Amino acid sequence: METDYFDGSAKTLVEWNSRYLIGIPLIDEQHRELINLTNKLYEACLSGDQAANDIFREAARCMVDYIKYHFGAEEKILENVRYPELAVHKKEHEKLIKDVLEHVRLFQEGKKFVPNTFARTLKDWILNHIAMVDKKYGEYILNLKKEGKLSRALVG
Repeated sequence: METDYFDGSAKTLVEWNSRYLIGIPLIDEQHRELINLTNKLYEACLSGDQAANDIFREAARCMVDYIKYHFGAEEKILENVRYPELAVHKKEHEKLIKDVLEHVRLFQEGKKFVPNTFARTLKDWILNHIAMVDKKYGEYILNLKKEGKLSRALVG
């Protein structure tokens, strides 16, 4: 069950489903992990302020590290296949990293509700970026495979 608000009735913020599949096993696995990390942060938000703050520190660190790792892997694949929209895609990645780092900064400054807004930011990114933007390069790669212009080993 997905929800657009924090009402305490749902235990996950984003549920994995087939609309997030890109068709590249490595990237699909990494997207699942991003959803898992987002849901861990959301669960912390439901636990109350102190629990959310304690878990937020660790979740934010893990998320920043994982996002950088994932974006690096994804961008390498897109470079390898000469994806024509790579520059735009990289800019979207850079924007999310800036948003994440801004949330971390605000949290460190003692701002309230940072874990909740951070979880929302990640949810919105997952729903929009993975389900729509990443699907475009998935289709591009699938077409290259169908045309015999791409080695399976190149993208996993």
